This record gives sequence, structure tokens and C-alpha cells, in this order.
Amino acid sequence: MDRVTNPYVPGAGRKPSALVGRDSTLKSWDVALRRAERGTTDQPFVLYGLRGVGKTVLLTQLRHDADKRDWMIVQIEGGTGRSLRELVGEGLYEPLSELNKPSRGRRFLKALATATSFKASYDSAGTWTFGLDLSGEASGGADSGVLETDLKKVIRDVSLAAGDAGVGLALLIDEAQDLSPSELTTLAVVSQAAAQDNWPVLFALAGLPSLPQTLAEAKSYTERFHFEHVERLTPDEARQAITLPAEAEGVEWSDDALGYVVKASGRYPYFIQQFGQETWNAADGSPIALPAAELGVAIGQQQLDNGFFRARWDRTTTTEKRYLRAMCPHGDSGVGSGAVAAKMGKSINATGPIRAKLIHKGLIYAPDHGVVTFTVPGMADFIERQLD
Repeated sequence: MDRVTNPYVPGAGRKPSALVGRDSTLKSWDVALRRAERGTTDQPFVLYGLRGVGKTVLLTQLRHDADKRDWMIVQIEGGTGRSLRELVGEGLYEPLSELNKPSRGRRFLKALATATSFKASYDSAGTWTFGLDLSGEASGGADSGVLETDLKKVIRDVSLAAGDAGVGLALLIDEAQDLSPSELTTLAVVSQAAAQDNWPVLFALAGLPSLPQTLAEAKSYTERFHFEHVERLTPDEARQAITLPAEAEGVEWSDDALGYVVKASGRYPYFIQQFGQETWNAADGSPIALPAAELGVAIGQQQLDNGFFRARWDRTTTTEKRYLRAMCPHGDSGVGSGAVAAKMGKSINATGPIRAKLIHKGLIYAPDHGVVTFTVPGMADFIERQLD
């Protein structure tokens, strides 16, 4: 069929034509936006789950929903090699520039001064003026060098300026598990201060299944955050994710082709998009038949092996690859650390550093004491397809 009209869009964080199965989270976020506009700030949202379940897509949809209400938005990503201070600082520039209007008040000018001082705290050579003469404003005070003090100051002043405009500030952070422990602690402290004093600001963090535990270790009161476990779709939702985009293009799926792709995808949104795209390209017409689905899944699996899985596999050392192999075939559901060590012919203490490095790289996590699991669904099958 026509590849130009192909409605399936595999790719990191790309919004599918039909975003299904996430209505509850989106409704909760909408309520939180409206409450913040009325002066009541809710606790941060924490989206956590395996790779490929659509956390980034959902986080981006939260951004779109806030943007529709004209909120100031900062969306950043951990694990980029840049500090939280720099990420937030640079992320604030565009929304502050857009809020710079002739009707600006004193609180907005104060926010600009605070933002410029925050900029100076990590970039002594860079200066912001926002096209205004801020010489008559106070220094801003967000350049003490203490992240907690400075971040609290800039978030407070900027969000209150947004509040004067009838909106708020949304700070969204993807791959949050890659922030340092001190940065996560700071975020917890600042978000708690925001909730206590009802600053018009909402936080949303997305990360791997280890994120809730990491946050709890940072500050105990993070247990009160709004946690959303983003899981694979239900069978009905998976079918909708496949059929609805096709129906919008006037194309139907046969029952056996649909069932084949649903099963092969494991109901993971990323895999659905990959298999859906390749099946569409292989199909002769509507309804999409089983042979096209079989070919599409085969080609899609090859694409995943060469990209989605390969990118993570190639980041590991030879020793780490041995550890990952030893987790198979049960690594997707969980395997004991002791069993992995025994399979490698080593003591559990000897494999501890390897395990720690793989957790740090985001390839595995520990869902329970003494148990390790792949963060990428289907990783065990991929590893078993690789030659020694």
C-alpha cells in the first residue's frame, strides 16, 4: 500500500496516530492543571515503566495539554551529560521570552532578573537580557551556587510570574533516573515547597521501573507523589492502537492479521508501531491479510534488532554481555542474582560490580532484593539470537 499514507510511526517519543490506554493519566493531569490555576498545587506526577511502553510519548502529551492552556513549559531529559542546573536554566529561556509582553508586571521583571542570575550561576560568560533593561531590578538571587536554594528561587519566581498571567509553569523531565541522587533530592525538596506554598507549578518525571525506589531513597515524602505505572496495553487497547490509525485512512485489518501482530508485539506500543508500519508497507490492499502481517513482523523484528536492541547491546563490554547472557532465558520476567552468578561460574560478590554497571546503564533493574530484570522487553530473545 501507499507508504506516504502509512499511519504508523515507530520512533523514540513519537506520538502515535491513536494514543490509547492512557486516558486516566491524561485526565488526572488535566485536573491538576486546572487546580493549579485556581491556586491549589498537586504533587509531582511520576511515570515509570519498561522501555517501549510509551512513557516519553505520554510525557510529551502532558506537555501538549499544558501548552493548550498557555502554560509556560520546560521539558528536559536526564542522562545527556549536562547538569540539572544547566538543563533547567536553558529550558527556561524560551518560555520566558514568549511571556515577555507589553503588559508585563513587576513580578515578571523579577522573574527575568532571577532567571538571569540563575544563568550566571552555571555560565559566567553568558548573559540574558530578554531585550530589556534589567539594571534597575534586584540581582535575582539565584546564583548562590547551592542548587536547592537557587532552583527553589527560580522556580518560585517564574511560576508566580506565570500565575499573574493566569497560567502556570510545567517542568517535565524524561529519563529522570539518570539524574544524580543530589539532583533528585533537590527536585523533591523544591516540589514539596511548591505544594506547601501553592506555587502554580507542576512537575512530571518519567523513567525506568527503578525510579520510584530511587525517589524514595532521595526523600521519604516522595512516596506521596502521584505515581503512574505505565504498562503495556491490554489486548483490546492493542487492537485499537493498530486498527484506529488504519481506519482513518480507509483501511481494515483481517482478524487473523490483527491477532498475529497483537501477539507478536507483546502489546508494547513501540513494537506495535514498528510491526504496524512494516505490515502496512507489505500489504497489497484492504483488508490487510495474514501474509502481510507475517512479513511485516519479520521485517519489523529485523529493524528492532538492528536499532532498538542493538543500540543497547553494543553499549556493553564483553563481561557485561556475559552477564546479560546468563540472565537468559528468564531475564524478561526476573532471575535471581545468585543464579546469574552461578551460571557465570562466579561468586555473587564477584558479579556485583558488573550488575551495578548494567543498572547504571539502564539495561537492567532490580524489582526485588536479589532479583534482576531487563528494562527492555524482548531483550532475552534478542540476546539468544546473537552469536557468541
